[in-house]
Amino acid sequence: MRSAALLLPAVAQALVAREAGTGCCFHLTAEGGPGGRVDQLFDGQNRIGQTGLPEGQYCINGNGGLTDSHGRGCIITPPTGQWQCDAGATPTPGFSVGSDGKIAMNGSTSFYGAPTGDNGGWNIYDKPLHGEPKTTGVTLTADNCDATKQPPPAPAPPKSACPAELPSKIKDFEFPHLIVPVDSKHPDQSYGTSYNGTAEGTVSSIFNFDIPLSTKGKTCNLKFLFPEQKDLETSAFEYGGDGQFQLSVLGAPATESTTYATAPKVEKDLGLTFLRTPGSFTLAPGTAVEIASVPCPAGERFGIWLQPVGNAKLNFFQDYNPCPIGLYVVPQ
Repeated sequence: MRSAALLLPAVAQALVAREAGTGCCFHLTAEGGPGGRVDQLFDGQNRIGQTGLPEGQYCINGNGGLTDSHGRGCIITPPTGQWQCDAGATPTPGFSVGSDGKIAMNGSTSFYGAPTGDNGGWNIYDKPLHGEPKTTGVTLTADNCDATKQPPPAPAPPKSACPAELPSKIKDFEFPHLIVPVDSKHPDQSYGTSYNGTAEGTVSSIFNFDIPLSTKGKTCNLKFLFPEQKDLETSAFEYGGDGQFQLSVLGAPATESTTYATAPKVEKDLGLTFLRTPGSFTLAPGTAVEIASVPCPAGERFGIWLQPVGNAKLNFFQDYNPCPIGLYVVPQ
């Protein structure tokens, strides 16, 4: 019994020593911006300075990847570079804890904070947030863990499985600022705004795009990006039928109260056949379809109407995270 009693402290010390490096867990404190502890929203977004949130806890693995206390992988999300933790996500590698407790990513301790407008909260980024003048430098310090060994550089990312990519900077493409479903079976019913595009049976969707003045003299390319389900990280879709859909340019944009009866008139059907009759587009998983290329209507807002043809069915969450899915305008 005496030998066992002498052995227990040594075993405990060895366990602590092993846990102190990679594999250990910690809380974070931020310097810069509002400063203070790093908390978490329910959805895994990491925030500085927001009132009423629980404190975040993070664990680091041997690849320099971080997970939170809910087991969500902490990632750097393109294109903004926001640091957040998402369910089912593979942690971004390359993080380490220095001898002074400072968190580094690929050897750099420089992070950035930008205000969200939500109860004083600031998001955390790995690069300055474009278009936010209040973006400021931030350092993050762990309250536990000895210096972790700097993980090897992350391997080059594999070739994208996405059928097409968007420009790396969010200012270089336009996503819908309003999506409104309408139903010909209930023509006077207003369904308000939606995050999903739906084209099935009697239901169709209108997408509003706001084209900035900076696109004057450029060509605007309307595209529908449709990855396979396995290549989506934060989106999903339902799909069926023969995959034929009609897209049209409307004479005016929609509003949140637009119904089928009050929808703007069609100005131009896209996808005309050689007989100049309205044609259709085949939208299928694993494809990227060039819908139209026109001179950019700089400074204007316009609407695109997506309707099913025959038995086609599509319901998707519009999302520009990898892989991007949905309707986009890319000025060139």
